[in-house]
Amino acid sequence: MKENPVKESPAVDVLVVGAGPTGLTLGCDLLRRGVSVRIVERTDGLFPGSRGKGMQPRTLEVLDDLGVVSRMFAAGGPAPVNMVWAGGERQGEYRMFDEVEPTEDAPYAIPWIVPQYRTTRILHDRFTALGGRVAFGAALTGLDQDADRVTCTLATGERITAAYAVAADGGRSTVRALLGVALRGESVDPAPMIVADVRVRSLDRRNWHVFREEDGRYAALCPLPHTDDFQLAAAYEPGAAPDTSPEGVRALIAERTHLDADDVTDVLWASDFRVRAALADRFRAGRVLLAGDAAHVHSPAGGQGLNTSIQDAYNLGWKLGQVLRHGAPDALLDTYEQERRPLAAEMLGLSTRIHRGEQRRGAATRQLGLHYRGGPLASGAAGALAAGDRAPDGLLADGTTLFDALRGPHFTLLRMATDAPLPAELPAAVRVVDHPVPYAPYGAGLFLVRPDGYVGWAGEDTEGLLTWLGRVGVTGRPAGLRAA
Repeated sequence: MKENPVKESPAVDVLVVGAGPTGLTLGCDLLRRGVSVRIVERTDGLFPGSRGKGMQPRTLEVLDDLGVVSRMFAAGGPAPVNMVWAGGERQGEYRMFDEVEPTEDAPYAIPWIVPQYRTTRILHDRFTALGGRVAFGAALTGLDQDADRVTCTLATGERITAAYAVAADGGRSTVRALLGVALRGESVDPAPMIVADVRVRSLDRRNWHVFREEDGRYAALCPLPHTDDFQLAAAYEPGAAPDTSPEGVRALIAERTHLDADDVTDVLWASDFRVRAALADRFRAGRVLLAGDAAHVHSPAGGQGLNTSIQDAYNLGWKLGQVLRHGAPDALLDTYEQERRPLAAEMLGLSTRIHRGEQRRGAATRQLGLHYRGGPLASGAAGALAAGDRAPDGLLADGTTLFDALRGPHFTLLRMATDAPLPAELPAAVRVVDHPVPYAPYGAGLFLVRPDGYVGWAGEDTEGLLTWLGRVGVTGRPAGLRAA
């Protein structure tokens, strides 16, 4: 077989391998920071299936900051009430998720169902609007790195040099394999599973239909919002070989439900998988970082995998931006693994417990309580918050919100119910919001909010603030003050 000739491409700051939600989220965040990025994807187009369809409230906050949450809401809907069937008869309804009302500090309260192919398309559109481009049909075949750069070779013969590379290429990551980083964990369930997008007549779209048999077999059909489609999820018997062909999917639905095979008018996409809980030994190997399913693989129960993956990218993006554009030390990138790997392990445990019926879906699955307290970038406490906590939303006097003030790639210093003076040398890269009225979720104090919406530093006065900012590369001329 004739090999493609090597073609040298212009160097970029960051090469991202994989154009799923993780890679595209990272690409969007990097571009808005002025970081040059190239995304390469081995397949010929965006992912076509609905697989990861549940957007948790914390992820919706991330997507708000990236400017796409309104499109996510238009593309999705709330989770339908579950309807249990047995023997072809309706047995009754139950809610998979708690009913939670939005509050001033947490405006996104419930999971939002968006088919993954729509999430990917929305993020791709945003990436393109920011000036990015995905190279499809460009599988990675080689990776080398030294102290200064990463050199990646593609199956097309193209060779790309980057300051850093990020593996966002899924659970069977080529990058992770080339690095020799192990993915360790356990089999959560011996039964192989199938997920498919199907069109079914004679089944209402008001419910998420769950079919259970006395022998433990089940299937679920969830209506996908604003489509004519359902997502099928079903488990086979241990040792079975899943049949993902249209005929096999129709036969499975006929076997597990009261529907006939002919009621399935279309099988649009199907895939099988084994449920695992696995975590990469490292999230960083030199100038290469692992994110998303390349770093952790979850049970789909509880809807944690895609959400944890998007938040990996959100944590990593601002750190790469500070290192590449603002002179922060390379060691800042070590905090990515230090912060994200423990949370990924926590979410793996949660997904596994939900899969095994040991824990119900509740506040933990919404991910609003995740924090970096005690982490390498958490310094101080004030009022009701400690450094590392998520920064709550709230209404400002001018009718805007704290999330409006936080939105964007900058750092924000919140001066809440205090007249503590600010240092004259506070860098211009820090936006200041003065909120003189007491607000319970914060209490009184100064709160430096990182670009990813977590409090990095907090205090009753500014002692230690400039030191913290210097650690992450925030220096420069004094800033102005915004009253709110």
